[in-house]
Amino acid sequence: MQFFTCILLGFLVVCAISVSLSKSLLNSILIYMSYSLVMSIIWIVLESPDLAITEAAVGAGVTSILFFLTLKKIRAIVDENKDEKDGGMSDAVRREMEEESKGGEENE
Repeated sequence: MQFFTCILLGFLVVCAISVSLSKSLLNSILIYMSYSLVMSIIWIVLESPDLAITEAAVGAGVTSILFFLTLKKIRAIVDENKDEKDGGMSDAVRREMEEESKGGEENE
């Protein structure tokens, strides 16, 4: 049992370091979820099931859902700003206009 606990503690350290080094917000959220789940397993090993249930529900459940919703809102805001800069043009329309302008330059 002591060996299992050491492995779990090592995994917690790896998760904590990888969250701080991760460039992607989505990856950070997923690593945070795994950190919370491992922490709940450690609470079970320490014979504290009430803390384990709370950690699993709040740490891996509610908090992660809030993080996902926040990430979705941030990306939605970024997409709206991109559309405002481009005058609302989609990528397909922009490519089509670029191709037409290149074709017109070759004909001249």
